[in-house]
Amino acid sequence: MIENQPRLWTKNFISVSVSNFFLFMTFYFLLVTMPVYVLNELKGKESEAGLATTVFLLSAIIIRPIAGRWIEKFGARSILLSALVLFSLVTLLYLYADSILVLMVIRFIHGIGFGMATTATGSIVAAIIPDSRRGEGMGYFVLSSNLAMVVGPFLGLTIMQQLGVSTMLFIGVISATIGLVAGLFITLPKRDMATVKNNRIKGSFRFKELFEISAIPIAVTGAFFAIVYSSILSFVSVYAVEIGAGNVASYFFVVYAVVLLISRPFTGKWFDLYGANSIAYPAIILFAIGMVILGIADSPTLFLVAAAFAGLGWGTLFPSFQTIAITVAHPKRRPVATATFLSIYDIGIGLGSFLVGLAAANLSIGTLYLFSSVYILIGLVIYHLLQGRYLKKDKNHKEQYLDI
Repeated sequence: MIENQPRLWTKNFISVSVSNFFLFMTFYFLLVTMPVYVLNELKGKESEAGLATTVFLLSAIIIRPIAGRWIEKFGARSILLSALVLFSLVTLLYLYADSILVLMVIRFIHGIGFGMATTATGSIVAAIIPDSRRGEGMGYFVLSSNLAMVVGPFLGLTIMQQLGVSTMLFIGVISATIGLVAGLFITLPKRDMATVKNNRIKGSFRFKELFEISAIPIAVTGAFFAIVYSSILSFVSVYAVEIGAGNVASYFFVVYAVVLLISRPFTGKWFDLYGANSIAYPAIILFAIGMVILGIADSPTLFLVAAAFAGLGWGTLFPSFQTIAITVAHPKRRPVATATFLSIYDIGIGLGSFLVGLAAANLSIGTLYLFSSVYILIGLVIYHLLQGRYLKKDKNHKEQYLDI
């Protein structure tokens, strides 16, 4: 049976995954170093250091729905290559930023390139993965960004500390350029020009055309869980120091990624064989368990055990949710579905960072993580009400998505 499965690891799939890895590695590379750059090199304020991230994410969120429509009109490969060129060129401009204002302009434009590129890679991978291996394929694709989340911050901080800011920024340019080169190896069938022309006539930029309605329920669900994930991104290193695990703080996401790497061959196939609910419900519970362990952690060992559960839980949920988003949409609307999912998800991350910051001012981080486990279980109910109950299996175990 396995021998008759359609190929997953094609040249296109490998190329788009490699491009996605270096795209996200550059993003995380700069995400962790930019606050230090603003404070130490440009002599900015703490609020300006935070604004550098906010401006980037804001422009990415704004451009994604529009990028989804552009992909429908002009093709995913064209938009991806344009975005990667923009992303690479703007990465080079960081070397010439000499004021906070110039940096903010660069961050805004950089976010546009990132938003366009991530929408395009998601659309391409949704198109080239065989339907029978969609869960498995999306899992491996998202793993490329998960690995970048580990490698990027580690390299960024290490290079900046050891070799200086200029070298760090230059290596960021190299990373972005490798992503562009990998994108050049993606070869998709040329779109029929009559279809493109027809789309241009029909495809006005009305507001409702910028969002895929069918993807909104799962996108909102993902954003709900993203609020908890943002608390991990924002405070886990600070929390590690508080509980005496500061010496292993940098290994949290390493364990997270290793668990994902080990589990991905199984979870993706189970998604394809038994459906989204068979993966989503257990993953939500594992995520909640991970936050309980994190909240009560009083040693480096428990801290890393929590990382394993969080990785298996949230690390499995995110690609599953993105797979649902593209599956419920009509094939022609999958680029917009991808943009809809990622835009709403990023709003959840941004909102979460703000809300978690407010909560952390009144609660200990450990208590916040414990409360997060209850919040996640509420999310299980939300998933069931918005998406899970609309999924069913036919007699051949193929998942059907009912109208919501």
